[in-house]
Amino acid sequence: MKELLKCEIPQTYNNVIIKEVNTFVRRIMSKYYVDTTVFPTMKHHFTAVYSRDKEYLFDLDSPNFFSSATRSRIVQFILDRTKFTETKEDDFAFGIERLITERAYVAAYSLHDGNLHTPDSMRYLLYTEWASLKKCLHYQPLDYIKEYFGVKIGLYFAWLGFYTHMLIPASIVGLLCFIYSCATLYSNEPSEDICNGNGIIEMCPLCDHFCGYWDLKETCLHARITYLFDNPSTVFFSIFMSLWATLFLELWKKYSAEITHRWDLTGLDVHEEYPRPQYLARLAHIKKKSINIITNVEEPKVPYWKMRLPATILSFSVVLLLIAVAMAAVLGVVLYRMSVLTALSVYGHPMVTSYAILFTTATAATINLCCIIFFNWIYVWLAEYLTEIELLRTQTEFDDSLTLKIYLLEFVNYYASIFYIAFFKGKFVGYPGKYNRFFGFRQEECGPGGCLLELCIQLSIIMVGKQAMNTILEMLYPLFYKWMNTLKVHMGSKKPKDNDKRYSSRKFLQWIRDYKLVQWGPRSLFPEYLEMVLQYGFVTIFVAAFPLAPFFALLNNVFEMRLDAKKLLTMYRRPVGQRVRDIGIWYRILDSISKLSVITNAFIIAFTSNFIPRLVYRLTISDNYSLEGFLEHSLSKFNTSDLKNGTQPIPSLGQHSVDVCRYPGYREPPDSTNKYEYTIMFWHVLAARLAFIVVFENVVALVIIFVRWCIPDISPKLRDKIRREAYITNEIIIHQEALRAHTRPTINESTMEQTYMVSNESSNRWNRVMRNSLSTSEFDLEVHGSPVSPVNTEPRISPAAV
Repeated sequence: MKELLKCEIPQTYNNVIIKEVNTFVRRIMSKYYVDTTVFPTMKHHFTAVYSRDKEYLFDLDSPNFFSSATRSRIVQFILDRTKFTETKEDDFAFGIERLITERAYVAAYSLHDGNLHTPDSMRYLLYTEWASLKKCLHYQPLDYIKEYFGVKIGLYFAWLGFYTHMLIPASIVGLLCFIYSCATLYSNEPSEDICNGNGIIEMCPLCDHFCGYWDLKETCLHARITYLFDNPSTVFFSIFMSLWATLFLELWKKYSAEITHRWDLTGLDVHEEYPRPQYLARLAHIKKKSINIITNVEEPKVPYWKMRLPATILSFSVVLLLIAVAMAAVLGVVLYRMSVLTALSVYGHPMVTSYAILFTTATAATINLCCIIFFNWIYVWLAEYLTEIELLRTQTEFDDSLTLKIYLLEFVNYYASIFYIAFFKGKFVGYPGKYNRFFGFRQEECGPGGCLLELCIQLSIIMVGKQAMNTILEMLYPLFYKWMNTLKVHMGSKKPKDNDKRYSSRKFLQWIRDYKLVQWGPRSLFPEYLEMVLQYGFVTIFVAAFPLAPFFALLNNVFEMRLDAKKLLTMYRRPVGQRVRDIGIWYRILDSISKLSVITNAFIIAFTSNFIPRLVYRLTISDNYSLEGFLEHSLSKFNTSDLKNGTQPIPSLGQHSVDVCRYPGYREPPDSTNKYEYTIMFWHVLAARLAFIVVFENVVALVIIFVRWCIPDISPKLRDKIRREAYITNEIIIHQEALRAHTRPTINESTMEQTYMVSNESSNRWNRVMRNSLSTSEFDLEVHGSPVSPVNTEPRISPAAV
């Protein structure tokens, strides 16, 4: 549209203190902001749905009336839908992708703006000022990214930058909690009792027959490392991260509203999107048609019982099967851990026993990571096929369904083993003499300090290993395919010697240079989002077990942004820009993860860590509210004569006989009338665990509700700006329509009446805008709706009601 005059919001009075603080912060951060001399601030252009009867609103003489991104989308739209045969037998005989598949064409792509050595090109500017690792701490030039790559990629980098920015406070708090645990490491009484205790505490065998009794002091290293991640600061950090997740999503909604307005996406309606060509081709034989209410275009109607329901059932069944396969892989890793731990315990050497748990957990996590990477390849291919047969109308619906499928499968794939360690391992093992066996074998047991250390090791290896491997593969794959394309160009361009000069001149053409690059593809942004959302799950769902997760995520993301930028500019062909309103279904997935994290962290603290047993001991048993004697109190006694035949340790030379061994748990001693039954302390601890979960979740939920109430989805300043733009646009329409009516050659009573009704209708529309608290879409309907209506005495439904 033409520039809207007087559209600025008058400055209102601000608090002097807040103004000074903001000025001070800007002065400090000025070196990290986008350099306006390199990237001048772009002028905000207000747009509207084009209408010939309101051409006076539009700057028709502007050379950028259609931007290059818009032209690219128009060309891509035509190429995707044009038929290349006159016969009607082949329903899929359309689109450039089919022609490329049939090798009629080799590729179709937009050209980059120059090369990486053209100083005046936008590509060179972004490469040197945005994609450089030297600029990794600087803000991103989002407006220029959006102009070059389109809204969809621009929104991804805006979200990634905002997420990385929000990780800074989470990383600082996590580091402070870790520093606190390191500072108080040697003041933890239970671990000091294990390492420096006077007596020998004989523990019951770790396996049947082959394993002997062992001294608890052998787990000294295990106990001290466990304390680093299982201490009072863990509870505080879990509450903090639950609130951080809510704050992150609420502030993103607010920031997203500003970007949506700045990039003029408020009037974008996904329901106006055209059907996918593949969707129409699959339904070409369907004779039954229906009118689309939004576009008013006749489209084929999908038979529900014959096509949609069977496809949905098949898709659902295959997803369940893949989830079962992932669970089977986790079971295989569990059996591996059981067998290796038993084999290492046979040696009986103190050094081997001390490191057995750490070695077994580390190797099992590495094997699990390899299984995860293998299953990922299978999942992506199957999910794309299943989504295609579901007959989803638009590309947005297709992408959302595919995203949900793959994320559910990846969720089980990545998190199943972690959930097992956190909530199932060691919880149902029984006790010596009466173990609950699985296929005749004893179940895995947690160490004397609980399973939190194993959970931490599993989490850190999968999270850090996945991020490192993804970063390497993300750079190697494009390099390999780029090398292949370059090889094709050189192999296909071998000419006789008299044509060498012609080839040497052609090889510098932009389209030949870009052909050597890798095709971006319609869903190439999906793995980038998936990687970050899975990382967000590690940062929030299991943060109670690994407080350093936000810090490692921050380090990864600082480099991830620049490496993704460099990859897009140097290894991929320029993608056709797509217009989207937000990050789509990813926001709903993030919101679900945030809600799940409150539950999982509460259960990890209550059932996986030793926080609740220690708290109950301090408050009910200890005389001086300390943990003195907690180790002795948390270990139960077992008479070795009660071991069943075949499970007793093999007597070895030089080993003294043991009458009573110890095991973790709250059970009656062997001389009690109810021997080996649960003690009253067990029920007190269980009640405290459940009470903690209820209190934790309700307190966090109340604070989350309060935070969401305090932070509006759209800032008052932006809301006022939108209303101001709507008002100015409406005034221009009223003024121009009045001039048009005034300059007509003949004015009769009916014309005057119509002009009066036009003015009256426009005034009523503005009154509705100011009086009602309208949503963004209702604003768009009010502003862009036709201000001139035919004279009609019948009652009319207002655009806002529509």
